[in-house]
Amino acid sequence: MSPSPGPHTRPTGPGRTRPGWSLALLALAQLIFSLDLNIVFVALPDIGADLDFPGQTQQLVVSAYVVFAGGFLLLGGRAADLLGRRRIFVLALSVYAVSSLAGGLAGSPEVIVAARAVQGIGGALLLPSTLSLINTLFEEGPRRNRALAVWGGAGASGLTVGALLGGLLTEAFGWPAVFFVNVPLAGLVALAAVFVIPRDPAGGAGRRFDLPGALTVTAGATLLVFALVEGPEWGWAAPAVIGAAVAAVVCLAAFAAIESRSADPLMPFRLFRNRSLSVAITVTFLYMATFGTLPYFLTVLLQSVHGFSALDTGLAFLVPSVAIAAGTQLGERMTTRLGARTTLITGFLVGAVGTAALSLGFDADAGYGIAVPGLVVSGVGQGIVWTSMWIAAATKVAPGEQGIANGMASTTLNLGNAIGLAVLTALADAGTDGKTGRALRAATADGEFLVVLLTAAGMALGLLIALWLPRARAAGAPAAGSPEPSAGAGAPAAVTEEAAASGNH
Repeated sequence: MSPSPGPHTRPTGPGRTRPGWSLALLALAQLIFSLDLNIVFVALPDIGADLDFPGQTQQLVVSAYVVFAGGFLLLGGRAADLLGRRRIFVLALSVYAVSSLAGGLAGSPEVIVAARAVQGIGGALLLPSTLSLINTLFEEGPRRNRALAVWGGAGASGLTVGALLGGLLTEAFGWPAVFFVNVPLAGLVALAAVFVIPRDPAGGAGRRFDLPGALTVTAGATLLVFALVEGPEWGWAAPAVIGAAVAAVVCLAAFAAIESRSADPLMPFRLFRNRSLSVAITVTFLYMATFGTLPYFLTVLLQSVHGFSALDTGLAFLVPSVAIAAGTQLGERMTTRLGARTTLITGFLVGAVGTAALSLGFDADAGYGIAVPGLVVSGVGQGIVWTSMWIAAATKVAPGEQGIANGMASTTLNLGNAIGLAVLTALADAGTDGKTGRALRAATADGEFLVVLLTAAGMALGLLIALWLPRARAAGAPAAGSPEPSAGAGAPAAVTEEAAASGNH
């Protein structure tokens, strides 16, 4: 069915005259989202001590967020397309503010886990709505690339700045501060969005919300992420883990059947014919299974092996944070000039080399300085990949389907994080049983040395997958908005009109 006028078309109105302010708000929103992925890591020991939270269940504070964020991403993406991008964006930030306030005021483990679950739902609404706003406010090509670089710089840096901010806030004000900081941030961005971001156009006829598809995919994705996250903690043979995995398969199979028969599906399967999107979906999975797991293992190394305080750990993340931010800007320039294919290949190559060098710092007797060169090089590669993979995901996607396309890429991003951490933490902890003191610290460092090398190998795999991306078109090729070629014909990358648009620089 051809798109009809409505919330899925490019927004118009006063906000179109303030793209810079809109982009600033969208980047700040992404920073809030990324901060919450890691901000509680360094505060977990304090949360456990204050709330009498057993050590083996403290991970629920992290996993509750991951599970619900991963489960609701597709729903959030489609809601942005059909119900209005600004509307969902403001709703998501409001959910963030309220759930963060509840988390900071929590007096029991149950309340804080529930607050993190609601935060996860807010994140699932926020990420695809933010991306779809960028991809409709800025046309495909150099302007969108630059916008995604600004957004990407905020997001990729937030993955590591979260640890820094978490350490600073925990040391200075106690663990509730890692939740309270979101309340004014999210509230102010939501309020400003009403005045700055363009109003959603009036809804049009001809589109309906695929409720059966939404229910089955949300249940299936949530159960799948739950099984992956809790499997290492509870044991893969635990009845709850097996039951969740089986139920996830049933729900996802039902979703596939529903979508194949729906006249207006939640996730049109024809989107997979867009080679840039399909490759980007795979790359986002590998990104979080490799680059995205490194902050966790670095935190464990610094705190559990080297005895860093929360503040010291946060300060140690300044180096990769600056490197990642620089990489996101380099990624935009490379993608605009060379295409997403070459840029992703370069980013994964740089990341693999840097991460292999980083592994040298994962030794009980190695100081932080030994890890710094690897952190810098790996961080630059991480930033390059982060920006270029989102550019690829948005390429050749119609405005009315930007939300669901970004929801698809965001879902695999989250699954990559869940699966990567589940597999790598199991491998890292395999040799630590029964050890204490120095022996435990040495075994922890040795296990993490292995998994860091494995993440470097995963980045090399990402390089090979990036080879499937279409090559950038030469100047004078058909415009980026031209009809999509048939599957396998080589759709253009998101960089096809550099010569014509170079005046926008």
